[in-house]
Amino acid sequence: MRRGELTDKQWRRLEPLLPARKPKTGRPNNDHRAVINGILWVLRTGAPWRDLPERYGKWSTVSSRFYRWQKAGKWDEIWSRLQTDADSQDEIDWEVHLVDGTVVRAHQHAAGAKKRQPRRKR
Repeated sequence: MRRGELTDKQWRRLEPLLPARKPKTGRPNNDHRAVINGILWVLRTGAPWRDLPERYGKWSTVSSRFYRWQKAGKWDEIWSRLQTDADSQDEIDWEVHLVDGTVVRAHQHAAGAKKRQPRRKR
């Protein structure tokens, strides 16, 4: 297991929440654990999908699974279930824990810049 990848404990908690590896029709999915570790790698590094290391599988498979599950609401369902389970086991202190997906980015030179003075006419 590499840094940033799912531990065995995390995987045991997550695996039952995922779709079956062998769907009713069609061919079996690639290993969910490798795909999710690939998704985590992309999210952690900010690299493009095409730069995904081969150990996670084809980049197109990993990105396709990510977007397909996103469109189907699978990530929201997983997050909700994990949060509910953790809350029922008193693993969340709502006074301390907060998840906010809001990100506001600004260029490094955006802060503290002096305002331009209007030019005087001669």
